[in-house]
Amino acid sequence: MTTKRDYYEILGLNKSADASEIKKAYRQAALKFHPDRNEGDKEAEEKFKEASEAYEVLSDTQKRQLYDSYGHAGLEGAGFRGFSGMDDIFSSFGSIFEEFFGGQSFGGFDMGFGGGRKRSRARSGSDLRHDIAITFEESAFGVEKDVSLTKQDVCDLCKGSGAAAGAGREQCHVCHGSGHVAHSQGFFIMQTTCPKCHGAGEIISKPCTECRGQGRVRKTKKINVKVPPGVEDGMRLILRGEGEAGENGGPSGDLYVVVAVKPHHLFVRDGDNVHFKLQISFPEATLGTKLTVPTLYGNEEVEIPVGTETGESIKLKGKGFSNVHSKKKGDQMLDVYVKTPKKLSKKQKELLEEFIRS
Repeated sequence: MTTKRDYYEILGLNKSADASEIKKAYRQAALKFHPDRNEGDKEAEEKFKEASEAYEVLSDTQKRQLYDSYGHAGLEGAGFRGFSGMDDIFSSFGSIFEEFFGGQSFGGFDMGFGGGRKRSRARSGSDLRHDIAITFEESAFGVEKDVSLTKQDVCDLCKGSGAAAGAGREQCHVCHGSGHVAHSQGFFIMQTTCPKCHGAGEIISKPCTECRGQGRVRKTKKINVKVPPGVEDGMRLILRGEGEAGENGGPSGDLYVVVAVKPHHLFVRDGDNVHFKLQISFPEATLGTKLTVPTLYGNEEVEIPVGTETGESIKLKGKGFSNVHSKKKGDQMLDVYVKTPKKLSKKQKELLEEFIRS
C-alpha cells in the first residue's frame, strides 16, 4: 500500500497558509505538471493528480479541518477518496483552469489560443450541509437516520440531457462547433466564448419540457445516513454524490452531514473514554464493598477497594466508545466521590469518636 504524502508538502506550503497562498501554489504546480505540457510523462501526470488532490482538500475549509485533525485517515474515514481520474479533475476545476491558464488550451477547455477544441460546459453540483441530532447511546453504537433534502437533482424525463424525447444536440450554427467566436480589433483577432452555446459547441434542438433544457429539477429526496459507532459531537460525515446534481454531465456535489450528540444524564464523554460519577458512603470507602454500576453496555459489578478516597478513579476496561477511525475501544472511568454524612445518630457519633481515639 502506497503511503500518501503530506498535502502541505506537495504544494510546498506551511500549515498556516491562507487561501490565496494555497491557490497560488496549486497554480504553479498545475502549470508545471499539466498533462498537455508533459505529454506521455506518467510521473508528471501523477504529480498533477497529487497536487490537484492536495488543492481539493486544502481549499475546502471542512476537508482541511478534518485533515489537520486526523490526517489522511480522517478523510478516508469520512468517505474522501480523491479524484477518480483526469476527467474528474477537469470537471471539478474547469473554471479555475480557465483563470490559471488564461488563453491556453488545456484539458479539453478552449482558452482561446486557437487550439480549436471546444470547452466542456460540465460543472460539478454544489455541496450541501444537513445537521442531525443523535443520542449519546446512538453515538456509541452507531445508528441509521433517514433525512429529507430538497435539492437540484437529475431530471427524470430527459435523464439529465436537457433534450426532449427524440431530440438531441446539434452543432451550434454561430460558432460551428468550436465553442468560440473571433472578433477583429485592428491588427488583432480576439476570441471569446460563443454567446449562443456558451462555449459548448452544441445546442439543444428541442429542450425538455420538464426541466426546460437545464437537465436538473428541484426534488425532495430521502437519504439514508449511516452514522458509525464512535462519532463525536460536531463531526462531519461526507456522503459522496449526494449533493446537488452537476450540470451538463458534471459530477454531483457531496452532502456534509454534521452530527450533534445530545448530552447524557449519567455519562460524560472524554475522547473515547466515558466518565461516571460514583458516589459512595464513608463506610463503603473505608471498609471496601461491591457495587453495581451502569455502563453503556449494561450494569456491571465492581469492587471498591478498602480505603478508597474522593478523586480516585476505577477503570472498567473496554467499556467506552469505539474509536471512529481505529475501532479500538476506550474505557469507562468511575470517578469516586465519598459522601460525608451531615446528620448522625448519637450511636454513630459515639462510634466515630471511639474510632478517632483508637
